[in-house]
Amino acid sequence: MLQKRLTTTVLVTDNLNIHTTASLYKAFPPEEARRLAGRFEWHYTPKHESWLNMAEIEIGIMSRQALAKPLSDLENFKEPVRIWTVKSNAENKKINWQFTAADARIKLANVYPTVL
Repeated sequence: MLQKRLTTTVLVTDNLNIHTTASLYKAFPPEEARRLAGRFEWHYTPKHESWLNMAEIEIGIMSRQALAKPLSDLENFKEPVRIWTVKSNAENKKINWQFTAADARIKLANVYPTVL
């Protein structure tokens, strides 16, 4: 199994309160939660960023299109992802980013520095 070869799993998550080590203790017995917590390296995105949503959407699309079947090992994972990536890149689809810098300055005024 793929999981047996990994020593550390890097988790990139948003700042939702369930994305913490404490959530492992709610979902698993203490010894399993402790084991998992020792394998995870948590990285959080900035609180006021929305790029992660686009990445999550793209990963979701890839999962549905390329990873529909259970995978037993790393090689069976790599090939469908490679094929999907080549096809996706060839289609050259763009993300319609609608949140402008001007909108950000208004909506996120409290996080921008104030010039005195």
